[in-house]
Amino acid sequence: MIKVFPLSGVPVYPEKEFVLCLRRFLETGAHVSSFFAVPEREAAAPQKARLFAVLSWAEEGKTALVSSSVLQEFESLSADFPQTAWFEREIAEQYGIRPRGHAWLKPLRFHEPLNGAAKIVKGGTIGDTEFFAIPGFDTHEVAVGPVHAGVIEPGHFRFQCHGETVLHLEISLGYQYRGLESRLRTLLGSMEPGGKRGLSLPPQVIPLMETAAGDTSIGHCWTFCEALEGLGGTPAPARAVALRAVMLELERLANHTGDLGALAGDVGFLPTHSFCGRLRGDFLNMSALVCGSRFGRGMMTPGGVLFDIDDSLVSELCTRLDSALKDTAQAVELLWKSSSVLARFEHAGALTERNALDLGLVGPAARACGVKRDVRMNFPRSDGLYKAMRLSLGETGDVYARALVRWLEIENSAAFLKNILENFPQGDLLVPSGSLRPDSAVVSMTEGWRGEICHTVITDRLGIPAYLKITDPSFHNWQGLAHALRDQQISDFPLCNKSFNLSYCGHDL
Repeated sequence: MIKVFPLSGVPVYPEKEFVLCLRRFLETGAHVSSFFAVPEREAAAPQKARLFAVLSWAEEGKTALVSSSVLQEFESLSADFPQTAWFEREIAEQYGIRPRGHAWLKPLRFHEPLNGAAKIVKGGTIGDTEFFAIPGFDTHEVAVGPVHAGVIEPGHFRFQCHGETVLHLEISLGYQYRGLESRLRTLLGSMEPGGKRGLSLPPQVIPLMETAAGDTSIGHCWTFCEALEGLGGTPAPARAVALRAVMLELERLANHTGDLGALAGDVGFLPTHSFCGRLRGDFLNMSALVCGSRFGRGMMTPGGVLFDIDDSLVSELCTRLDSALKDTAQAVELLWKSSSVLARFEHAGALTERNALDLGLVGPAARACGVKRDVRMNFPRSDGLYKAMRLSLGETGDVYARALVRWLEIENSAAFLKNILENFPQGDLLVPSGSLRPDSAVVSMTEGWRGEICHTVITDRLGIPAYLKITDPSFHNWQGLAHALRDQQISDFPLCNKSFNLSYCGHDL
């Protein structure tokens, strides 16, 4: 999904009207795809910034971009609309703009303000900060992380418990903060106006974008490339789009298969755990067959793709796909037939549809609660790429539903891949990228395997990218994990955590 907005057409509301506008939209079911601040460098006041909110309506397939110029503060919406809570914390931490009335204004990533503003988010240092506490002789705290018993990313989890029951979970991240967004903004801002030569992208940009969340290289890279293609008015050729789609669905297959195996391992069901670990590698190897990288790196560039597949490679992919899918179906069938597995999956970490909507969840975590949100279907492409794709929905919002949605996604991706490989379009792989439209903003969204990926790029009067905002699906979903643990046994935390399988580095950009 790509939508370009001339900046002159983006409403700039006074602060009070901006908040009222957001309230009105959110009350009618809008989803906050992104919410961020952009420093106004030419402003007389160095702390002045322009707030932008990217809103989307899944059922209507609509998006909107609204903004407001603020100096030091704005009214918080988080008490009534929890999906804005972490966005407001990010704005406060990055630019020293206070969301008035925010109940728990703590750092997200524990860095200094990016614009040199006074630090208003008081939270100590990473790993040494204040945590929400429930007083009383009957309650106790359990601290987990950031170092975990496994080869996984670092994050800290602070549980407030009554016996074995979790009353509250607070998640503290930031250990993976790399300043990646800031580095990308610097690189993009160093570009020269395209003119007749078209777009000249610094060579470091694509490799950095591919590591925004390492297991979502294709998802983030495609989203970014389409943002620039939208600003340049040069869509990628049909064959390039088809190749991108093949790589994205292989990325989805690999991760969902690996997650089902990991969930099986968390409840001690080793047959599916062992099978899916190998099968994940089979899907990754198919990506390597296309471009030489198991994660699809080096595949894409603005304007198209850098690798092609011939008829013999299409045939090889189809053969490997059939074999891997057959084995995956058998491995997952064992999971559904095990009463001990189902006893652990069912009712664990359950969220309601209302919970998912209030928290702004995306991807399988949202669809497991019955939320009909999927970029591929909610925002149909003009080329009809996903017109035959079906929505994968659960009902119960628990670990079982999140596992089931992953399996339904695997079936959908398999059918999509078979169809596109049998009807592969001909044509060019790459077209020259045009100069970027000046004084414009583009919103680009892709349904990654974790959910909605949203990139917003804003250009200046010369058509040079002045600002980039990346919102990874994990940024939306970490609050969902915290809520899913309420009134659960603390021993179910590893299982619930894996059922979301969120990205730490995707959050800590």
